[in-house]
Amino acid sequence: ETLPLTSKKDVSDCNEGEDCKGNGLLVRNPKSALRLVEDGNKVHPSQGDKGEAAQISNGYSGVQSSVPCNGMGEVEDAQSTAPAATTTTTTTTSTTCGAEGQQQLKELEDRETWSKKIDFLLSVIGYAVDLGNVWRFPYICYQNGGGAFLIPYTIMAIFGGIPLFYMELALGQYHRNGCISIWRKICPIFKGIGFAICIIDLYVASYYNTIMAWAFYYLVSSFTAELPWTSCTNAWNTGNCTNYFSKDNVSWSLHSISPAEEFYTRQVLQVHRSNGLDDLGGISWQLTLCLLLIFTIVYFSIWKGVKTSGKVVWVTATFPYIILFILLVRGATLPGAWRGVLYYLKPDWQKLLATEVWVDAAAQIFFSLGPGFGVLLAYASYNKFHNNCYQDALVTSTVNCATSFVSGFVIFTVLGYMAEMRNEDVSEVAKDTGPSLLFITYAEAIANMPASTFFAIIFFLMLLTLGLDSTFAGLEGVITGVLDEFPHVWSKRRELFVLGLTIICFLASLATLTFGGAYVVKLFEEYATGPAVLTVVFLEAIAVAWFYGITQFCNDVKEMLGFTPGWYWRVCWAAISPIFLLFVTCSFLSNPPELRLFDYNYPYWTTVVGYCIGTSSIICIPIYMVYRLIITPGTLKERILKSITPETATEIPFGDIRMNAV
Repeated sequence: ETLPLTSKKDVSDCNEGEDCKGNGLLVRNPKSALRLVEDGNKVHPSQGDKGEAAQISNGYSGVQSSVPCNGMGEVEDAQSTAPAATTTTTTTTSTTCGAEGQQQLKELEDRETWSKKIDFLLSVIGYAVDLGNVWRFPYICYQNGGGAFLIPYTIMAIFGGIPLFYMELALGQYHRNGCISIWRKICPIFKGIGFAICIIDLYVASYYNTIMAWAFYYLVSSFTAELPWTSCTNAWNTGNCTNYFSKDNVSWSLHSISPAEEFYTRQVLQVHRSNGLDDLGGISWQLTLCLLLIFTIVYFSIWKGVKTSGKVVWVTATFPYIILFILLVRGATLPGAWRGVLYYLKPDWQKLLATEVWVDAAAQIFFSLGPGFGVLLAYASYNKFHNNCYQDALVTSTVNCATSFVSGFVIFTVLGYMAEMRNEDVSEVAKDTGPSLLFITYAEAIANMPASTFFAIIFFLMLLTLGLDSTFAGLEGVITGVLDEFPHVWSKRRELFVLGLTIICFLASLATLTFGGAYVVKLFEEYATGPAVLTVVFLEAIAVAWFYGITQFCNDVKEMLGFTPGWYWRVCWAAISPIFLLFVTCSFLSNPPELRLFDYNYPYWTTVVGYCIGTSSIICIPIYMVYRLIITPGTLKERILKSITPETATEIPFGDIRMNAV
């Protein structure tokens, strides 16, 4: 027979090896999950289990029990309701019985979801497509062999980036928890990964938004008939300022500095008033006001949750594509544009033999898609249970990679135009990397186009929107993680928590607003996130594939989507992706970057400081492991076994369950 979910049949509740039900939800007992077998996906109850249940695919059972919980995590004696021949024992459980379990079930029922599927897709695309797609990919591409670089880039995306992207979406959607509490359902001893992710996200928020403050400063400065970085007659200009776009016959010399570079370094950043990291100088009040306004926008976009941020991304995620198309068309019509495109795509096949090219390809696809920041877990946790996250992973990762490729044409058509105007090779014009490529090179090219004010306004608006939805995502990763871990404290006080978080991020950003703030941004960009995130995702992949188990994870995916991931995905998750991450991490650690910004060479002690910053986040992982083993009772072997066994059930709403006959 097949029992309806509302069956009044008397059965014992929460026995070992069975599944529990409460408050309209089904909950898997972690102990029963250990006895899952592939033959029919049925649960084999342990000897002595009593009662009958309606078996549901992959080990879920629908049971209507008349046995109440006593509020202390124990099942009360139920002899009065059980058949006379049945002996009912009092069982202690860590799943749904008791006040804690009832609270978990209530939280699941109350958990908000995306208003529309497109809100989720735009949010993920907006997170993945950020400023790095515009400045980093084009530079990495031409530096590593032009068109030939697309081969290692594609290979690394197929076998490393996309599988990790898919894995995080599936984990978040199935377990419906943030980056901290999700580990109770996967492998509790790795819970320190969640705390490490939150610290990394806070580091990113402390410098990433400063780059947007620079863009906002440029945006405000663009509302003039003549852009301020087009001439050498301003108060901040020096004698080396050379405007080769002027009508006069001006020659470009070795010591020449463009007006755009002097505007960026002497007016916006004011780095000439700092002697380096050991003397940062004062705080720029102009940039402070810009950053304050940006954090205000961020707060009112995310304070209510994904239902509000999901509407904001309709603008912040789509607007950059409109602007990219306009700039692409404009760039293609400039004289000399073909020189830039040729330089961008001309293949240098010899580069494929260099190890650093493959390292750069792996790092680029990884940081572009963005697993390891807790964002994909958080966003996917607000999906409906049977949402097709497999399709989402393929669509969003493809859009992200395509955006990076198209951005290269937008940048290099303009670089070819500048090389034509300077009568130089494109390689000389394209020496700037990172933010300088946008704020110096591209800004200068825009300033000397017809209708320069219009193009400057839309370009810097594009940079702002690219950065904003990435900031929304990064902070949402922290917010969801903390609110899911401490629901009794913050679940009803989200607005207050978000306010406190944005204030902390703003105060942490003050060092980047000093006259030497650009040096701090560069240091954090290279050390605070790179090796730390790589280590986090490596351990995350190992925990899911080798402790939680590939078979169990694939069963979870089948429960959501109705089909099991194929061997390609299994091999990638179990072996190829972890090797991919280990390869990039070891390459980074064996060859730490030699930092240089403008004319400032970073001293050796900054490398030590950088590694300390990076270590400060991942140190949470071993610390929590030791703490977990100390507080767990039993022998060392028992402590280890308990620490790697899921301790909390995964709840599924009734409406999302497919019934099987018993």
